[in-house]
Amino acid sequence: MTVFRNVLVALALLGLFFGPTITVVSVAALAGPATTACTPGSLTVGPIPESLNATTKNGETVTLNRKQLTHAATIITVGGQTTGVGRPGVVIALMAALTESDLRMLANTGNYPESGDYPNDGNGSDHDSLGLFQMRPTAGWGTVHDLMNPNYQAQAFYGGPSGPNYPSPRGLLDISGWQQLDPGAAAQAVEVSAYPDRYQNFQPVAETILTALTKPAGTGGRGDSSVPETTRVVFPLPDGSWVKTGGFGSRTDPITFEPDYHFGTDYGAADGTQIFSVADGVIVHAGYTGTWGGLIIIEHTVKGERVASYYAHMWEHGIHVTEGMTVTAGQHIGDVGSSGKSTGAHLHLEIRPGGQGQPAIDSEQWLADQGAEGLTESKTSRASCTLGGRK
Repeated sequence: MTVFRNVLVALALLGLFFGPTITVVSVAALAGPATTACTPGSLTVGPIPESLNATTKNGETVTLNRKQLTHAATIITVGGQTTGVGRPGVVIALMAALTESDLRMLANTGNYPESGDYPNDGNGSDHDSLGLFQMRPTAGWGTVHDLMNPNYQAQAFYGGPSGPNYPSPRGLLDISGWQQLDPGAAAQAVEVSAYPDRYQNFQPVAETILTALTKPAGTGGRGDSSVPETTRVVFPLPDGSWVKTGGFGSRTDPITFEPDYHFGTDYGAADGTQIFSVADGVIVHAGYTGTWGGLIIIEHTVKGERVASYYAHMWEHGIHVTEGMTVTAGQHIGDVGSSGKSTGAHLHLEIRPGGQGQPAIDSEQWLADQGAEGLTESKTSRASCTLGGRK
């Protein structure tokens, strides 16, 4: 059984390090449904600005902040990875989210107190609706856990055979002839709102967002253009919440007491402490993985170069992102835990220039070299509470 288990772990690691990557093709020009690219990867998110001004159909000016634009980037990314959506479908989804929530992830603590425990941008009160598209658990859209995830909400809105609710409730791809409908009518066909005429007012705003956040593949410098160039680098834990408990390099394994090499830096922190993304990027792995425990991997473009960051040992319920999501530097992505091969609550952080599966470097030195915000001096604990993710 031991040999068989080791083989399974080896296969799992091979799948983790050499799994599928995002395929990118050029962005199609905004045109009619018949000529617009509708294949996965046809939309590429570029740098996310701090704010964006747009004008509604009735002439009102709308100012969107970085968090709203990050949610828009997730909607665009999911649409670009879903066959049959294309730019027209993404415009409709953006119109719906702008109308329903102002592109905010809304909790609903009046009906679902637990929704306030998930990352959110405020509290809504429309029946039992949740999230970007104000989807209702009682209507079959998903659980509270599902609907407090922006990536899931986007997948549910687009629907289709690969959607989480197929065939009902209907997503955009489940509506016959949606491409021929007025975009506002198509949004209403999914949302089934009591106010069907609201969506059309936001079409110019949706188109402005899509134009601002997307760019042709290959224009992002030396890095992969599917991963946005980061605008900042930050330390992954709140100031004053952590103590360094293990560094990069040779060490004695804290569990086996054998000589070992540690590929990350360990930061001891209280169970449940928020973990932040160190830079803008795209989630390429989020789940429970062998000795890593709960693991998130994010691909970034930093100064034109591809870089992957690894965050290990979260509990399964402490992972707040899913694969394909676009995140920004400092965004809450998970919580400190002690799962996998770990002897205490801590964050195991790795930095891998070149991307997922490439050799790790000293993450502490990398953060210092990038001038990471929030990087402060902290006493090093003599007691190691880590494990290294990879032997």
